[in-house]
Amino acid sequence: MIEELLKEPDFWEGLGLAIVIGLILYQKVPAMLAKMLDARAVAIQNELTQAKQLREEAEAVLVRTTQRASHAQAEAETILSQARAEAERFAKESEEQLKALVERRARQAADRIARAEAQAMAEIRALAADAAVAASAKIIAARIDDAKAGSLIDASIKDVGAKLN
Repeated sequence: MIEELLKEPDFWEGLGLAIVIGLILYQKVPAMLAKMLDARAVAIQNELTQAKQLREEAEAVLVRTTQRASHAQAEAETILSQARAEAERFAKESEEQLKALVERRARQAADRIARAEAQAMAEIRALAADAAVAASAKIIAARIDDAKAGSLIDASIKDVGAKLN
């Protein structure tokens, strides 16, 4: 029976398989494979942890960038509103200054007109006074003789000294 068993190829195949399995177990290949798989699992876990950290950092950067963008937007809106307010204030001040300038020019023109009227009235009065004096002189000259005129001139000369002092 052993001779028959030795002639069977299945026996030799089984014996070879048993030897290979024995060698594999003797060399502790399953433990080595387990170590390799464990090391690979640890490496994958480390990569996952790093990826998670990178994702958290990216989210933090995104939040900071979003906050900066919103702050920049708010600051831009503030600057824009201040610029609008400044422009409105400048326009209002310019309008007020223009009104004041127009009023000042109108007052100056009215003052010039008033001065011109006063000067014209003074000239008219002076001309009227000169005409009245000339007319009076003619009337007096026509009505007064030389003796009476001499006495009036003497009296006027005496009065001039008293009036000047």
